Order: sequence, then structure tokens, then C-alpha cells
Amino acid sequence: MENKANRAKFIIGGVLIVAAIVYLIVSSTRASAQYFLTIDEMLQRGSEVVGRDLRISGAVIGDTIQYDPQALTLTFEVASVPGDNAEVEAQGGLAAVLHQAVIDPNRPRVKVVYNDVKPDLLRDEAQAIMTGKLGEDGIFYAEELLLKCPTKYEEAVPQQTNQ
Repeated sequence: MENKANRAKFIIGGVLIVAAIVYLIVSSTRASAQYFLTIDEMLQRGSEVVGRDLRISGAVIGDTIQYDPQALTLTFEVASVPGDNAEVEAQGGLAAVLHQAVIDPNRPRVKVVYNDVKPDLLRDEAQAIMTGKLGEDGIFYAEELLLKCPTKYEEAVPQQTNQ
């Protein structure tokens, strides 16, 4: 009888430990989850994503870049670009997609505020990949800023020679 009671306690204790571990994994995954959205998707979701950790990508609109070196405050706008690589390739590649996004005044745009040193690659038609939060004011507050400038790399590709 005592053996069965010990066995039941062991099983119940094991189930509680496993349940606690599963709960901790699920809760920490939700807390650190980060949505990767296009600007279109972010704007469509509106208040649902305000204040949440997001990662977005867009084409930098060069004439909106403003930098205050004393306050280390950088502001600029990005235009929406497709998030699907197949769609980007179908539209002529990244450089063409970024160019079309910048020159299209009807393309959805979002203002970005970033507090840090201005990156060297920040220029017109660069692709900005930003991690941060959408404020209630509709401004994206970037905590991390990564930039790709496809035209810079295209120029660096050496020409093939036929021998």
C-alpha cells in the first residue's frame, strides 16, 4: 500500500514539474516573440501591433533623412516593399523594387525615429531593416537599424571576361 502511495506522489510530482517547464517555455517564447511585418501589414494591423516588438523593412526615402548630431536623433521615412523574395525577383530585383517604392507617392510610408549614430549606408533607396516598436502616434521607434544598399554592391561586382 505504501509503495503505491509513493508511486502516485512521484507521478504527480513529475507531472507538476513537466507542466511548470512547459509553462515557462511557452511564456518566455511569447514574451520574446517578434513579428516580422511589411509596412503594409503593420499599418493594416494598426492598434493591434502598437507597443509590440516588431521587425519591419522598407525603402529609405532620401529627402526625408534628418540627423541631429548633438542629440544623436535620426529621423527618416521608409516606403513599403514586398516581403516575399520571389515577388522581389519577379519585379526586377531588390534595386528595382527599392527604386519603385521610393518614387511611388501612393506607396504606404512610415516615419522612423532612431537614437544613435547615423549609419554610413543610410541613403536614398537603401533597404532599412528595423527592430523596434510602433508608437501610438504612428511613428516607428527603431532600437536596431540594419541597412542594405544594393546599388553599392552591384557596382562592386567585377565584369566577367570571356576567354
